[in-house]
Amino acid sequence: MDGAKAQGLVYKGYAQVAKRLGNAFTLYRPTSADMTAAQIVATNFLASMNAEDMTYRRPNKYGKPTWYAVMDGRATQVGDYLIGDTGKFFVAAQQPLLPILVVECNRTINITRPQVQTQFGAVTDYEGTTAANETPLMTGWPASVLQGTKGEKGGVALPGDVRDAWWAVLLPSLEGVILRSGDLISDDIGRRYIISSAEQSDLGWRITAQQGQT
Repeated sequence: MDGAKAQGLVYKGYAQVAKRLGNAFTLYRPTSADMTAAQIVATNFLASMNAEDMTYRRPNKYGKPTWYAVMDGRATQVGDYLIGDTGKFFVAAQQPLLPILVVECNRTINITRPQVQTQFGAVTDYEGTTAANETPLMTGWPASVLQGTKGEKGGVALPGDVRDAWWAVLLPSLEGVILRSGDLISDDIGRRYIISSAEQSDLGWRITAQQGQT
């Protein structure tokens, strides 16, 4: 038996377990930077999530968005989304003969790139960042947005000031879109963030972002 045949048998076994333990999801596959145009691959797709414990003996914990998905991996690929009544998840990894890794999404985000500044100092025309001069990069993407470090004090440091919050953001990679420091994130509850660092790997994007003042 070769690796490909063994992998097929593993995913076939996952599919049988999902029939008994799984919840129904709609399986989406992004096709562009706008998630509203994502392709529906399957409806009533069954998947069972466990807290990285195939024995189902422990719950997930605060600050940990990763799960193992027991489902038919023959129908899915990295970057797909599963959206259902029990949550939103994206497929982060389908590594040979290993559990399928998914990330739970708690926010929906847009990512834009601010206008490049060409003038400095006292000028008559304002060239700061506004929604009108930001270039959309990714629109309507479910993502994991969880607290990062404790934050840091602002430059003024008044007695009543709180620390500027830092956040850890996870989302899939999209071909042709490269994120960089200084790009802006906005979410579905009105928060805005500035990307400090963006790491791309075969698991997608892992971003550190500072919350902007609103």
